[in-house]
Amino acid sequence: MRSILSAVGLLALSAFVNTAPTPIEERSPNPSPGGIPSTANAKSQLAALTVATAVDDGSYDRDLFPHWIESGGCSTRETVLKRDGTGVTTGSDCYPTAGSWKSPYDGATWTAPSDIDIDHMVPLKNAWISGASKWTTSKRQQFANDLTRPQLWAVTDDVNSSKSDKSPDAWKPPLSSFYCTYAKSWVAVKSYWALTITSAEKSALTSMLNTC
Repeated sequence: MRSILSAVGLLALSAFVNTAPTPIEERSPNPSPGGIPSTANAKSQLAALTVATAVDDGSYDRDLFPHWIESGGCSTRETVLKRDGTGVTTGSDCYPTAGSWKSPYDGATWTAPSDIDIDHMVPLKNAWISGASKWTTSKRQQFANDLTRPQLWAVTDDVNSSKSDKSPDAWKPPLSSFYCTYAKSWVAVKSYWALTITSAEKSALTSMLNTC
């Protein structure tokens, strides 16, 4: 009887070990901004956007969009790093001391915050030439630090540099599998903030949404 009970106990222990939870990194999806619309809603939003020629009079200045403001002891950049990373720990100054970040634009994973840029889905200059030049500084600050819409993304710094202030007709993420999410996010931001799009931009976004 004792040997039977021992065997049963070993089987129970084996079952427990085999069903133990996997590390968070393996079972949790990569975090991402909220507010990404469905494909159908994104197409409706795109259709409703005003098509107009971008007006670049040379007056754009990044400082016209106060960004990385502090809230609750953390800057907007630090907040996005915490939101989009895995296993992120921070110091008393809110700066990450550990963690990893998977860039959705190119699929690369990084463990140093310095390798990560926080990208504005709709670049600040693009916003400026599509309507934001008429906004107040306060509204431009809200846009530059928008954590509610899918406007801020933690991505590989070199990839962000290659994007610069380009719209989808001039630049697309290296991962074509991300075209759908990229286009839905771009459209959602432009729709909420009532920014215009060019005809070339609309054509590119339409093609990207058709990959969904």
